[in-house]
Amino acid sequence: MPSLKRTGLALLAVVLLIGGIPGTAQAYANAFFPTQSSGNRGADVLAIQYLLQHNGQSVPADGVFGAGTVAAAKAFQTAKGLGSDGIVGPQTWGALVPTIRSGDNNAAVKALQVELNAKRRLSLPVDGVFSTAVRDAVSAFQSHAGIGADGIVGPITWRNLAWHYDYPDFTANLCDQDPDGNGTAANWAAAAAVAQLEQATRNFAGTSQGKVGYGDAGFEHGGDIPGHGSHEAGMDIDIWPIRTDNGQCTAGRITWQSATYDRAATRQLVQMIRAAAPGHVKFIWFNDPTLINEGLTANWPAHDNHLHVRYCEKVHPSSTYVC
Repeated sequence: MPSLKRTGLALLAVVLLIGGIPGTAQAYANAFFPTQSSGNRGADVLAIQYLLQHNGQSVPADGVFGAGTVAAAKAFQTAKGLGSDGIVGPQTWGALVPTIRSGDNNAAVKALQVELNAKRRLSLPVDGVFSTAVRDAVSAFQSHAGIGADGIVGPITWRNLAWHYDYPDFTANLCDQDPDGNGTAANWAAAAAVAQLEQATRNFAGTSQGKVGYGDAGFEHGGDIPGHGSHEAGMDIDIWPIRTDNGQCTAGRITWQSATYDRAATRQLVQMIRAAAPGHVKFIWFNDPTLINEGLTANWPAHDNHLHVRYCEKVHPSSTYVC
């Protein structure tokens, strides 16, 4: 995999402390609010939309950061005396999140329920009611994150929860493939990255060319992942090229040189990945020279048999992931 530039990544190394050791006191010691902006989608966007509603803004809660969400974010930023750019970065997140607790009933609780469902793989009703079940889920998350488990959601809990990685929905025309022996533990990624890829693979389902093989993404809390020089920040996801027999989930992985490689279908998939995350795909590494000449992918060593999708944001602690 492409190696992350180590220079300037001291902060990221602290932020993305090794996954696979949940509940340790230092798990997310420097967790950050993930910047979301036009073109993003997913649980964090949906949470932002509910938080904007809680703060008096009219915005649809559809999980897509479209023109309406940009306008609502700008209006909120103006009301709070923040820079009115429509980009929800750490400062805007911090102004959006209230302290909530048992007995509350509002749109901010809906934001909390969305985040808990996505980041902790729960099925809480998104009804805005801070019930006993929600309190218990909050306390469990706080213990998991190594922060005070009081069941009250204040700025620290919000920040840790927003930062925590998401797990893909394999009903989104995906199949789980783990070639490097990392298993399902390596399926986690940032909420926007997961949702943007899911949208692309749902769209690809309409072509009737089979499911998309989902390879390694990252561990639940980031950190070093065997077999990869990157995939540490939740913004990198590997997928398989499409086969002419549509057997990418059953017949094994191929390269772009293979007789069963379907360039036309793989091209469609790449186009759908880019369309599902406008302005948020930094690179797609895959060594098919035709797709490279078309400007759809880029060359990188050892990327003959898989596509490495690198997502990006307007603001990120590592310049590697800045759009």
